[in-house]
Amino acid sequence: MRKNINNDKIKKRIGDKMIEQNKRGLLIVISAPSGTGKSTITSELLKTNNRYFSISTTTREKRSNDIEGVTYNFVSKEEFLKRIDEDYFIEYTSYAGNYYGTPKNIIEEKLSSGIDVFLEIEVEGAKNIKKIYPEAILIFILPPSIQELINRLQKRGTDDFEKIYKRLNKAYDEIKEINNYEYVIVNNDLTKSISDIESIITSHKCLVKNINKIKLDIEKKDLENYLKGC
Repeated sequence: MRKNINNDKIKKRIGDKMIEQNKRGLLIVISAPSGTGKSTITSELLKTNNRYFSISTTTREKRSNDIEGVTYNFVSKEEFLKRIDEDYFIEYTSYAGNYYGTPKNIIEEKLSSGIDVFLEIEVEGAKNIKKIYPEAILIFILPPSIQELINRLQKRGTDDFEKIYKRLNKAYDEIKEINNYEYVIVNNDLTKSISDIESIITSHKCLVKNINKIKLDIEKKDLENYLKGC
């Protein structure tokens, strides 16, 4: 008669770590028209451990709510151009008359350490990153509507009519580039938007290409003897 198998005993001996994941971190690029809420979303995502926000360098004017070294690293145009010559940036672009660049060395260091790196960059910068890092995850965030985007920009109280008009014109151009991205999130509800991006990150970590190997602690040749010993 066949012997009954003690499933609890098997579970105890096997454990729950059958896979060894790739230890390299994910590179997550988030782009959105100004006023869509990408900074708020990113700040919430960064509350999870083992994540790093790559702070871009910019020549734009510092706003009242900006914090040096937190929102951006602010430099003069002359300093920015000098850093271009020094090969300091992995990518850089010009947006609304200002330069924005992503520092090179820190990104590779964090990824190699298994830390997920988040970038908030413009459309052109995102395309440049994708060329250098084909595995990068590109996410585009949309407002619920253009009317809502106008409302948000006006409520900021930081821009005059001309600046708001320029930002909205730029938004139309950015939205046209959405086919360069893999995912799109409509930020109508902050909690849902964050949850959706977390799901995207989790799904990528579960991709077979991000698994180094399957760890079988009981080899097929040993299975019969193992079961007999249960």
